[in-house]
Amino acid sequence: MSKMFYYTDAWPLIVDMCPCDVHFTEYLEARNIRNKSIFHFGTGSHHHVGIRCHENGSNNAVLGITASIEEAQSYSKLAIENPRLSRSYKAFFGDIYMLEPRLLPEFDMVTLFHLCEFWGPEMVEAYGAMSDLEVLNLLTDRTRPGGLILFYVKSMAFDRAREVIAVWAKARPVERVEEYKTLLVYRKKA
Repeated sequence: MSKMFYYTDAWPLIVDMCPCDVHFTEYLEARNIRNKSIFHFGTGSHHHVGIRCHENGSNNAVLGITASIEEAQSYSKLAIENPRLSRSYKAFFGDIYMLEPRLLPEFDMVTLFHLCEFWGPEMVEAYGAMSDLEVLNLLTDRTRPGGLILFYVKSMAFDRAREVIAVWAKARPVERVEEYKTLLVYRKKA
């Protein structure tokens, strides 16, 4: 039996290195986005998105996924220290390429800032992992009509993600809405 491929490091909040989470919360606040359900790919050990959405009074609920044991452990500590936060922010350990649609609710917003960063063909052979396009399609299906799907244009794999996004945008009922700082924003059509 093959083991899951996972990330072996924690990701602290280093704005100059990876500003996507900060830009996302700034986007939410600049657009006065409130009371939404958000799926967030890549929590970082900083858990900025979940914490900020809790602290700023927006009442946005965030479900984050991480393939980093360290990030999952930092979430556990965070939830123990601040149980009120854990009502609106949940982070779980898992491989995004192994998501099961039946276990996912519908979301108003999906962040796929790390699309194409972690997938490898060995994952398919080892345990049947989905491709990046399959993950994008699955999460599009779990996005409500009118909901937003966001990407990070400075991702270390955005050259590959751009190709996946182009294929997806032609095949799915989505439209490009805007760019905000380092984020590319699409809307799922009604």
